[in-house]
Amino acid sequence: MVNVLERPPVREQKETSAAGQRPAARLTLPTLLTLTAIVTVVPFAAMVLVAFAPPSGRTFPDALNPAHFTFENFSRVLSSSDIPRWTVNSLLYSLVSVVCVLLFASMAGYAFAKKKFPGREIIFWAFLATLMVPFQATLIPSYILVSRLDWVDSYWGLIVPTLANSQAVFLIRQFISQLPDELFEAAEIDGAPEWRIFTMIVLPLIRPVLATLGIFVFLWHWNDFLWPLVIGQSGKMQTLTVGLATLQTQAVPINEVMAGATITVVPSLLVFGLLQRYLTDSIAMSGLKA
Repeated sequence: MVNVLERPPVREQKETSAAGQRPAARLTLPTLLTLTAIVTVVPFAAMVLVAFAPPSGRTFPDALNPAHFTFENFSRVLSSSDIPRWTVNSLLYSLVSVVCVLLFASMAGYAFAKKKFPGREIIFWAFLATLMVPFQATLIPSYILVSRLDWVDSYWGLIVPTLANSQAVFLIRQFISQLPDELFEAAEIDGAPEWRIFTMIVLPLIRPVLATLGIFVFLWHWNDFLWPLVIGQSGKMQTLTVGLATLQTQAVPINEVMAGATITVVPSLLVFGLLQRYLTDSIAMSGLKA
């Protein structure tokens, strides 16, 4: 006679094994996320520590001693005649690009989403196909075009070639496509002109995606290195990223270089901190869905 108590049912075995695996899975995910966060934060923390360390404490563990922290490196960097100019160039490059990219992308996205004209789909997908072309492949043609326009070493050459952002157009177009057509039809019936529909209806409704793209575009341009390096051939047109790279070729202590790099992070953190609420709102409203 077989004792049925010796072997639990198959269902109970599966539940027991699943219960035994769940704690392991719960431990694995937090551990993985913690390790990823540590790997990400350690270089940033090292940069800040070296920036506050005196010249004699540029290495570890000397840089970890809080008793030796000083603001002398920051004062020397800020007193440099080049840093303010580089900061102005970076701010102009980033802020003007954000405003222009969002304006042009919102107008193009509205046209592709709600307006009907011949070749709309062909033009949109042809424009979207530029995402597949890496920037390095168009660098030389872009430089030749800018040089023929006599825009090298100028704000025009620095900003204008970066304003046609196909990714921004795509995201805004997807967001506007979800808006009801009846809203625009009612405005047209009331006799509202196109510019009024765009400014009074479209722009207020797409504020979450505009804020999200504003964060991304600002970070892209603020941290951009290759294009400002190619266009800004003189010291007066260099951005912070390019200028700090040139400091490494000069007899500048690493502490001051790290202090300058720490300063460049502050605007990015401020922009993200001020607009992160719109980022979550945009995701919640499915504005980033393709």
